[in-house]
Amino acid sequence: MKRLRAFTLIELLVVIAIIAILMGILMPALRRAREQARMVGCTGNLRQWGITFHTLASDNNGRFVEAANKGGNGYFWWPLTMPDKLKDWTKNKIWFCPTATKPVQDRLGNQPSTTLNIYNAWGIFNNTVEGYTAGLNGISGSYGLNAYFIRSSGNFPISSNGQAVPASEGWPNLYAAKQASTVPLMLDALRFDLWPVPEDGPALSETDAWSNASHMARCCINRHGGFVCTVFADGSARKVGLKELWILKWHRSFNTAGPWTIAGHVAGEKWPSWIRRFPDF
Repeated sequence: MKRLRAFTLIELLVVIAIIAILMGILMPALRRAREQARMVGCTGNLRQWGITFHTLASDNNGRFVEAANKGGNGYFWWPLTMPDKLKDWTKNKIWFCPTATKPVQDRLGNQPSTTLNIYNAWGIFNNTVEGYTAGLNGISGSYGLNAYFIRSSGNFPISSNGQAVPASEGWPNLYAAKQASTVPLMLDALRFDLWPVPEDGPALSETDAWSNASHMARCCINRHGGFVCTVFADGSARKVGLKELWILKWHRSFNTAGPWTIAGHVAGEKWPSWIRRFPDF
């Protein structure tokens, strides 16, 4: 009678070791592939926003966005002025980066007890401002607009450094942006409107960005391995290095050689530890 040969313990351990080695090799590659897919999806969403804004602008003499309240220096709540089908977060899924789809609060405005992080979305907001409403389901998302495109008659909101950028330095319409491929239009962010100034620094830690007064800190977030996805005024979309944010042309007189750039002689130790390892610009 022929005896069947079984695996010995040594052979079994060798097979397990080989599988473990292969998993160790493959898992980082799978994680990179998954992150690459999320970045492609995020860039695609922002490219779609670029198309949407250009479509709105073509029908409105270059204007594509307005503020819901315009009193004093309050040029806020631009999403409320969008058409209903665009502002409803349950219907317009391009509001969300694939890595940040969970709003920080529910429809009643209650914030869960979980710790805020860069993978949260802002909202859900159900505000009514000067006759504009958030619609049936409210607004929520994980992208922020370069708010220097919002029409203003005075100064833009005062920055964390006490600066008030004059309205004349904003972009009067989408087609007025010079070198439009360097003018950010919308990008990964923790709020829906952003007024960065060159002196704005990054958050001291990645989780500080939610409470940081710096508008640049609210979009300088490490959602994509040292990058944020961005669509520009010319409609192009690409990933932008976190430190590259300071050399983009946010408004007409934005100093792209400011204190957080190579041209401005930023020192490596000036950067908080979490961002220090990423390339300088």
